[in-house]
Amino acid sequence: MTTPTLLPHHDGSPLHVSTQTPALGELVRVRLRVPADYPALRAVRTLSNPDHEPAWTEATELRTADGWSWWEAPIVVRNRRHGYRWLLVHESGRVEWLNQAGLSDLETRDADDFALVAHPAPPEWMYDAVMYQVFPDRFARSEAADRHPTPDWAIPARWDEPVDPVMPGRSQQFYGGDLDGIRERLDHLADLGVNLLYLTPFFPAASNHRYDASSFTRVDPLLGGDEALIRLVEAAHERGIRVIGDLTTNHSGDRHEWFQAALGNPEAPEGEFYYFTDAERTRYESWLGTPTLPKFNWASSELRRRFVEGPDSVVAQWLNPPFSLDGWRIDVANMTGRLGDVDLNAEVRQLTRQTMIETNPDTILIAEITNDASGDLTGDGWHGAMTYPSFARPLWAWLCEPTGTPYLTGDGQERTEPWFFGQPVGGIPRYDARQFVGAVTRFTAGIPWRVRLGNMQTLDSHDTARFATNAPAEAIPLAVGLSMTLPGMPVLFAGDEFGLVGADGEASRTPMPWGTESDPEVAARLDLYRQLIALRRRHPGLATGGLRWVHVDQNAVVFVRESAEESILVLAATTDADVTLPSAALLGAERAEALFGDAALAAAADGSVGIRSTGPTFAAWALPGVDVPESREGSGDGDA
Repeated sequence: MTTPTLLPHHDGSPLHVSTQTPALGELVRVRLRVPADYPALRAVRTLSNPDHEPAWTEATELRTADGWSWWEAPIVVRNRRHGYRWLLVHESGRVEWLNQAGLSDLETRDADDFALVAHPAPPEWMYDAVMYQVFPDRFARSEAADRHPTPDWAIPARWDEPVDPVMPGRSQQFYGGDLDGIRERLDHLADLGVNLLYLTPFFPAASNHRYDASSFTRVDPLLGGDEALIRLVEAAHERGIRVIGDLTTNHSGDRHEWFQAALGNPEAPEGEFYYFTDAERTRYESWLGTPTLPKFNWASSELRRRFVEGPDSVVAQWLNPPFSLDGWRIDVANMTGRLGDVDLNAEVRQLTRQTMIETNPDTILIAEITNDASGDLTGDGWHGAMTYPSFARPLWAWLCEPTGTPYLTGDGQERTEPWFFGQPVGGIPRYDARQFVGAVTRFTAGIPWRVRLGNMQTLDSHDTARFATNAPAEAIPLAVGLSMTLPGMPVLFAGDEFGLVGADGEASRTPMPWGTESDPEVAARLDLYRQLIALRRRHPGLATGGLRWVHVDQNAVVFVRESAEESILVLAATTDADVTLPSAALLGAERAEALFGDAALAAAADGSVGIRSTGPTFAAWALPGVDVPESREGSGDGDA
């Protein structure tokens, strides 16, 4: 069974929404496409809920072109996040609803509505970004690194020594990578084609991961200090590569100067920065009970002033010259400001973003929200999220093997089930292509389109097993290709392009195997990444174009990213594919230009389109852009 090819369609892209940056009170025109041979409609309307009160507008049919009938409705933006859905009333009396979860004959929920976002928009460059994530201790050592003394907390390791996944090595094994080492390898990033570098924390700490910062106002001397970060950012900018850092707004380290000032000192003003649970300030709340990571109490106005609010805050310091970072990724953003019945998360993210706008509006703010992110991704603060259920987890479930490599837990006990994003499910779930699409749709349905484009499309990260650990080699092009072509920000975790493996988040933090670039397997993997990154960056429709699924079966998905200038057709199949699409499913298929992959596309005389491939395949074609009808500026304005 396959999904129907032609159904009424709307998404948040410029094809269907007149502006991506609406203001409060602005009239926005939204368009719906209905197949020309769809059952006759008596009326098409939008339902919004401004101030949580239903409001309707009538849609006007514009014209029919290329097998689609276009309808347009006006919506006045009444709230910062203004949700809306489509109502289709058939001549037969049947009613259908269309929201981001899809077409339904049942009334739908507000949470899955399309949404217009009237908060300040992210910078345009975010949509074109291909991110490269670096874990500084494991990327590269400069000559200067040899002169740094080994810190008291560290267990020194040679660059070619295996990662120790068991405590204390898990957090204290120290390879000594530094920021000048990253700077000296920037040509590697430029050669790949990435244009955004994400650094995990560079603050002084007592671990190799540095999420237990002892200060937020200086760079760890082991990484080269402040001057090394300045050199790195300047060199990256010269190559057209932007750089973002990593902040832990949920907690500090127990060696942090603020925490040390408060610990055991009831008079210290910093005591209000944390959740101390006794009068002597010796007991406190921490991240998941980890005593080295005391949790911040964001009810403190002074913590807000020092950390996230205004020109003298930590957030602003690193965005200003001479550091000139291009944004932040916020660690454990989902837990920030939350404890029991306290929830200050929205206040913290809004203050953080406001400071960034005032300091440098050309910066981005990405949140780590590893599970369902929809509740926090309203556009009021986070531009997107590092989140797993909307792409990475279903991708693994579809493309990876059902079993994986045993690994060691923190207590040294071997576990036989493979790692799967911290879920105690006994192995990697098994999805087919339809379930993959279903999961992607489910976990993006509650996220405004503009915000979805800022979500990190990770195959893996410093907190996860490596995708290649459990995926067959033939699945790698499919996974990388999908990360580059589905809506969102593609992400490459340093080492993926070398084929590195790792059975969990600690084992994945493997030092980069510099010098192996000429090995045949590595060279082939590097070339794959170069080609697919180039595909993404050469075609703007892959950054901001709409998304329409045109075929989904058990083993294959076919979708098109559409814009007025150009559309990109994509096939991802795990076995032989033999797909026939009816007339009007793809516009201009007879003029398709092959861009990547070994698959055949042919347009028949009756207008149908055949797509054929053998074995696991990722393929892409360029198609003509979509003919968008002119608006009827004078018709149907205002709420009905």
